[in-house]
Amino acid sequence: MILKRQSSDEPRMRTRLIHGVGHTGRWDYNHHVVPPMTASATFRLESAERGAQAFSEYVADDNDPRTHSPIYIYDRLDEPTRGMLEDNLAYAECGEVAVCFATGMSAISAALCTLAHQGEHIVAHAVLYGCTYSLVTTWLPRYGIQHSLVDMSDMDALRTAITPRTRVVYLETPVNPDLKLIDIAAVRGVINAVNADRDADARVWIVVDNTFATPFCQRPLEWGADVVCQSLTKGIGGFGTDVGGALIGPRSLHREWILYRKDFGGSLSPKCAWPVLVNGLPTLATRMINHQKTAMHVATFLESHPKVARVCYPGLPSFPQHELARRQMTDYRGHFAPGSMVYFELCDAEGLGRPAVRFIDWAAGNAYTLTLAVSLGQIKTLIEAPYSMTHAAMPAEEKRRRGLSPGGIRMSLGLEDWHDIVADLDAALVQA
Repeated sequence: MILKRQSSDEPRMRTRLIHGVGHTGRWDYNHHVVPPMTASATFRLESAERGAQAFSEYVADDNDPRTHSPIYIYDRLDEPTRGMLEDNLAYAECGEVAVCFATGMSAISAALCTLAHQGEHIVAHAVLYGCTYSLVTTWLPRYGIQHSLVDMSDMDALRTAITPRTRVVYLETPVNPDLKLIDIAAVRGVINAVNADRDADARVWIVVDNTFATPFCQRPLEWGADVVCQSLTKGIGGFGTDVGGALIGPRSLHREWILYRKDFGGSLSPKCAWPVLVNGLPTLATRMINHQKTAMHVATFLESHPKVARVCYPGLPSFPQHELARRQMTDYRGHFAPGSMVYFELCDAEGLGRPAVRFIDWAAGNAYTLTLAVSLGQIKTLIEAPYSMTHAAMPAEEKRRRGLSPGGIRMSLGLEDWHDIVADLDAALVQA
């Protein structure tokens, strides 16, 4: 069949099938029920003037994304699905702006590399997630950024570690994997005293990794942190289907973060942003309420078991920092929210971690509710051995010196019935 053109100026159907209508008013950002997802790497610009305006506005630092509609150019720079997620993340963390990245580690890298420059210094907590530890101790020194690792529950140690070149204090709380808490307000007090004698361009910034708690259980900005970093892969994403990261903080850092993302290329794709926007963040409160109920039952069971030497869970009255946990870890209504993570160590007379290996191997092959896998915050219960897995980047003597035991097991509680989880734990402990 021959498709006739209505006029000599009308494109042929083969061309029309590629280009379509070209302009549409069908995407209304205000009235969607399920937000749409973009799937375009580049965006149509109506004129050279419009294109120039787009690039000019992108690098400007005076545009408020809450009131100014961006001109989209290219996915790596900005796009609507990720932008909607950023608006919601900033709101959830009680921050001014959020910027999303391809992974949690790309977000952490962006925070540290935009706040500290060559010849400057970072103070971090003595125990860090293995990849963060590797970033701070291996990669940043190559770019002239030095570091000190200290116990940040000791404010005197923190004060001593800060030098005239220090620009960032970085910490996780709860700490991965042993759930030690850092008093953010106390750290803020130390840094306020330091910054009082410094010019603005030499100030020290406080960056807190809030991945373990999520904003439902803790909002570090309310306690004095300047910047929050999150792995969206974990509790916020909730389902373990997509990786991502985010920084939340003051509007003054927004331009630096998006320019870093543009040039280093760690942009979160809309296909990964969409599940977090539509499924993860909206269900965070419901999931965390149930995660916590299960975690409390499981932690109580483990604490009473004769083969368990130590249980760390902020919700337990026996938790060494229980008072701090009740003050700092609260939900949006002020209720205690100790989170979904439990860390426990098995009795291990030899100190070699063999009972933990037997426990994990049996669980991996036989337990229905216990899945041997890294990551956390999913609807399934996940277990892993931090000493040999997620924190493998730390030298063995460093791990032992900082309190990480070969017999330690990190558990992220899922949404299974807690009775079934306890039954599987009980059976696995028989093998330990």
